[in-house]
Amino acid sequence: MAGRGKLIAVIGDEDTVTGFLLGGIGELNKNRHPNFLVVEKDTPINEIEDTFRQFLNRDDIGIILINQYIAEMVRHALDAHQRSIPAVLEIPSKEHPYDATKDSILRRAKGMFTAEDLR
Repeated sequence: MAGRGKLIAVIGDEDTVTGFLLGGIGELNKNRHPNFLVVEKDTPINEIEDTFRQFLNRDDIGIILINQYIAEMVRHALDAHQRSIPAVLEIPSKEHPYDATKDSILRRAKGMFTAEDLR
């Protein structure tokens, strides 16, 4: 991947993924695997988790965006991720607003600082 940056991957509902695809993030790697997953009502949780783990192991992905309500379905996998790259960011969806109290990455970051550090 010399000379190229890393990709953004998206796991989300149809509206979220479509918006990012229209923004130009859609890519296929050399094995023809996409960097996105559209999660529908009948998408099995193990498919979501498998896709998340595949994105974690791809060397061409630098950021994984996941709708927060979907992240809740595979929270154990997100909590197990300790590396800084790829960064995992939980984002809201049209139907489910963002709740900072559920964001494990934000909770982990808060634990790194004290009130004195933020003054």
